[in-house]
Amino acid sequence: MTGPSTLWLLPALAAFFSFYEGDSLDQPVAEAPAVLEEYDYIVVGGGSSGSVVAARLSEDPEVTVLLLEAGGQETEFSEVPGLAVYLQLSQMDWQYKAEPSTTSCLAMVSNRCNLPRGKVIGGSSSINYMLYVRGNRQDYDLWEAQGNRGWGYDHVLPFFKYSEDNSNPTLATNSDFHGSGGPLSVGEPPWRSPLAAAFVEAGVELGYPARDFNGAQQTGFMVPQGFLRRGSRCSNARAYLRPARRRPNLHTALHAFATRILFDSARRAYGVVFDRGGEEQRGQEVRARREVILAAGAINTPQLLMLSGVGPAQHLRRHNISVVADLAVGRNLQDHVAGTAIFTIEQPVSLLYSRLENLPAVLKYSVFGSGPLTSLGGVEGVAFVSTRFTNASRDWPDIEFHFVSGSHASDGGSHLRHALGLQEEYWTHYFSRLVDRDHFSILAKLMRPRSRGVVELRSDDPYEYPKITTNFLSERADLMVIKEGLKIARQVGDTQVFREFGARLFDLPLPGCESFEWLSEAYWECYIRHLTFTIYHYSGTAKMGPYWDPHAVVDPMLRVYGVQGLRVVDASIFPTIPSGNTNAPVTMVAEKAAHMIKEYWASARTSAGDGARPYTTLHSEEL
Repeated sequence: MTGPSTLWLLPALAAFFSFYEGDSLDQPVAEAPAVLEEYDYIVVGGGSSGSVVAARLSEDPEVTVLLLEAGGQETEFSEVPGLAVYLQLSQMDWQYKAEPSTTSCLAMVSNRCNLPRGKVIGGSSSINYMLYVRGNRQDYDLWEAQGNRGWGYDHVLPFFKYSEDNSNPTLATNSDFHGSGGPLSVGEPPWRSPLAAAFVEAGVELGYPARDFNGAQQTGFMVPQGFLRRGSRCSNARAYLRPARRRPNLHTALHAFATRILFDSARRAYGVVFDRGGEEQRGQEVRARREVILAAGAINTPQLLMLSGVGPAQHLRRHNISVVADLAVGRNLQDHVAGTAIFTIEQPVSLLYSRLENLPAVLKYSVFGSGPLTSLGGVEGVAFVSTRFTNASRDWPDIEFHFVSGSHASDGGSHLRHALGLQEEYWTHYFSRLVDRDHFSILAKLMRPRSRGVVELRSDDPYEYPKITTNFLSERADLMVIKEGLKIARQVGDTQVFREFGARLFDLPLPGCESFEWLSEAYWECYIRHLTFTIYHYSGTAKMGPYWDPHAVVDPMLRVYGVQGLRVVDASIFPTIPSGNTNAPVTMVAEKAAHMIKEYWASARTSAGDGARPYTTLHSEEL
């Protein structure tokens, strides 16, 4: 994206910008030089959920909290919204890859999709595209209908609002759906290309409303809001942990990789084993007086559970791991995947990527927090539409559009194609033909996939990456919904407002699909199976459910079944993936979890006087 002539300036100027802000609370997360032998709470994972839980629990000065994060500090680069994709394949990314597929990702090297995950304080909120999208009311009502009491929309909405500090005065004053004064800064990017407004206008031309899709209804088009503070990324670490950095009862250990949860003979989680630094710091043990809280994400959380003996018994025995609890850990993996429609533009338009490679863009961002570098990774529009496979009158759309001012060709082939994992053939004979041409993309993202994947261990070695079988598009119904979504996307690109820009569908056949008639149903099915875009919303691998659900791993209070003293607080617990982006829902889950944990232990102290009330005596009915 950014050319070599200006890229070197970014760290220095962004660092200057941070100093210029003069916010003493907005400094890097303080790292504990040493870890104590025991804490009240141990939070494993300092990402989107762990940042929230650790900060909220440490608000009580009577307790001690340890946060273990496998990655390091955020950097000047990670705070620049327009450089989001450059964080993929960096040291801040776990750099996971899916197993080879026969149903999706066929244009990627070895038919394997890249699966970015944040390995940094703030986790994926420090490397994602920052879109603030909550999901649909009916997503959460469905959770409750499945037996998860307390997780309906009316129960979770207060926690969305509690976390939010919305800078749009129109939305901030709408107290029914939005909040102000919360830790997370939310607002529109200060800069957008001329096509952003055209996208919303195109939706209106097709009969869709322009609306706040985080409000009363979801269907419609909008210039998106993102997690932004003064033009730069507001990660969950920046929002929650940095203001808490001086609390003496909160210790954060960076580059601390948890390898096992410790259980006693009563199957109570009493501590964590972790590695930090060199060989002399491997195998450290730390104990938890109250709880161990797993917040490592939908890939790392199931891996750590299984390494610790919590998971499918047959799978654990295959790797010579003693079974503590036989649960469906790693199953139910879900993600949002998308197909894309690319449009070229005849009328010259100064788009995001072409505006990055100049000194004024760098200076605007670094000094004023404005300009094209404040874009949400190039995503300038979001919309929710219903295909023929869902009842539009229910306002539960099955497709989300991401409108992108460019494509994976926009940087001339320097990084974007590698982040996608694209095979050379598809770069040379397809995407390279878009270089130096103004164009835009509309990604049609599947909201409620039927396909389910699995995360499994390869061995009992915690440093060996898990086996991630996504099974994207293994259910044909998913392919059909995306294909219908792309038909609507093509209608958007063919509206009068876009015809005035000279927009037309990129008409070069995709390699591997040339045998099918151009734009036929078969062609688009081939196209989607080859260019399958994951939106990096991995979820569901430690499913929340009532005790009668044989696939549930945690109860509605997020406590792991069959053991004591252990909760999961991240996207792993989603029974079904929300219809939207996942960082806002994960933050909501963490806010609600911290509230439940505080209430639980307050009740325990009241009942027992010394906080010794047995862990399993409170039930979800008491929420």
